[in-house]
Amino acid sequence: MAPSGQAAFASYDDGPFTPLGDLDLLASSEYTTLTHPVFPRYNVRVKQSNFCDGGVRAYTGYIDVQARHLFFYFFESRRDPNMDDVIFWTNGGPGASSTMGLFMELGPCRVTDANTTKSHPHSWNEHANIFFVDQPVGVGFSYAEYGETVSTTHEAAEDIAAFMTIFFEHFTKFKGRALHLAGESYGGRYIPVFAATIYDKNTQLVDAGLTPINLTSIMIGNGCTDFASMYPSYYDVQCQDPTFPAIQSVADCVRMKQLVPRCTKRYQESCIDKLDSIDCTAAVAFCSTAMSELFVGLNHYDRARPCKGAADITECYPIVKDIGDYLSNPDIQERLGVDPAARGNFSHGTPSVNLAFRQHLDHWGFPAQYYISALLERGMRALIYVGATDYICNWIGNERMTLALEWTKQEEFRGEPLREWMVEGQVAGVTRSGGGLTYATISGAGHMAPYDKPVESLELANRWLAGELL
Repeated sequence: MAPSGQAAFASYDDGPFTPLGDLDLLASSEYTTLTHPVFPRYNVRVKQSNFCDGGVRAYTGYIDVQARHLFFYFFESRRDPNMDDVIFWTNGGPGASSTMGLFMELGPCRVTDANTTKSHPHSWNEHANIFFVDQPVGVGFSYAEYGETVSTTHEAAEDIAAFMTIFFEHFTKFKGRALHLAGESYGGRYIPVFAATIYDKNTQLVDAGLTPINLTSIMIGNGCTDFASMYPSYYDVQCQDPTFPAIQSVADCVRMKQLVPRCTKRYQESCIDKLDSIDCTAAVAFCSTAMSELFVGLNHYDRARPCKGAADITECYPIVKDIGDYLSNPDIQERLGVDPAARGNFSHGTPSVNLAFRQHLDHWGFPAQYYISALLERGMRALIYVGATDYICNWIGNERMTLALEWTKQEEFRGEPLREWMVEGQVAGVTRSGGGLTYATISGAGHMAPYDKPVESLELANRWLAGELL
């Protein structure tokens, strides 16, 4: 059903399920609606929306879950859309629009002002077809008609699993094509659960006589996956990072060091051994204050690039304001096919979504790293990459998380020493691989690594897609 106030759309099939077959059949003037018998509550509306980079075909649309509507972008590969793998990308937050990834980091164009974009030569669609999805509902151009919300990662995963199934089933050239789920920041919690949900639902697809999704890997960039590893690391990245000068004074570092075991103990007892809403919230507040209060006013996304702080990301990264201005442009919204209910001023972040996830303890209420272990156990590959100068989801916390993962091939990974990886004859960072898991740093990059180091980030992605070690 089209949302209230929306013009009528072309509907491909109202009867028994038949795949649409080819992206060429999509119109540019109106949406085509796709359905799937396994997911009766879901429709996908999609149209051609050639923008951003005239060298590849682009599509936009909505994932309609009754009265909830999630906006997405899809770009074909520059190299070979008929053969190249598929990447799903989400930013984090929770509540951050994936247009940050699209227009600032790894998409086929970058915004230059409120009206224009320029081609981005180091886009990850060089060798892959790629989705950018504004999720959960309420983020970016996604909206709900009657105030419906999604406030946990597991709820959000159901929507993404249904969407991927509908897409792969309708556009038959993608059937069996390798799918890689990628995300950044809170994507470190999203992506393992999204992947596990798709993996588990493949059984349902097989039972229905449909083609399972060829889920091949997960790719997590600067992820905050496990806060039990991340909170203590805030001491390290301020006071004893072997790759970066100490930020705080000796006296402050000594005081913070004394608080690390107290933070660890309180978090373990209240958020891991048992999940108590009041006690876990108190433990998190203690850890946040003890480990990060001295970092207030600094750039949480990059220790090497001082600015006025993280309260307003546009102070540190003016391109974010340019993206907001561009996507607030009525002509651009018309071109993209944004529903009338979602038009108006665009915001890169939605605080209410973040608050809802926090209130449901989604940040701390489940061990996302266990999902990575379970996926590795089932033969899936996992890439954990980190911009080396990030603060908020830093390399030290991520390396500790990877070394603590438990699966049957864990010793293959732990037994490998860190080694340098190279791009164009220059050291790009350090890496460790084994048992299907790869951990890598990107030197000179912060939280948004593909923005800071586009050449190295693309090389990393292309090697990963090709199945090569760094």
